[in-house]
Amino acid sequence: MPTSRRPRAFAARLDSRTESTPLARYLLRAYLSGLPSGDRYRDTAELLLGELFANAVQHSDAPDDRHIEVRFTLVNSRLRLEVHDAGSGRPSLRTAAPSDEHGRGLYLVNELAERWGCTPRPCGIGKFVWAHIAPATTA
Repeated sequence: MPTSRRPRAFAARLDSRTESTPLARYLLRAYLSGLPSGDRYRDTAELLLGELFANAVQHSDAPDDRHIEVRFTLVNSRLRLEVHDAGSGRPSLRTAAPSDEHGRGLYLVNELAERWGCTPRPCGIGKFVWAHIAPATTA
């Protein structure tokens, strides 16, 4: 009798450095390649993961030796991305001026994710920012 298997969640801890962002995206691509319709999430998921990871690196007040953890899982046909860091600050949307070179990452997350938010970590140290991504429709 065939059974339906739910994809496993994936988690990895990466150095809290800008140079780790491409590795986070690579791990996401590898995870999505194992899903039957993973390519329907890929473009949006890579963009949003890159933004969330970069925010964790740039804006966290955690010590430099702390890692950033990424987690991916599929929940009811929505891809859930999580980026955990040990910092105490919470992300907030802001309006970037046309001449600003930074400050649009959370705007992209807000516009492209179905839902997103920030939650304290269960261990009491830091937080995680999560985003739910709907699959892209096929042509």
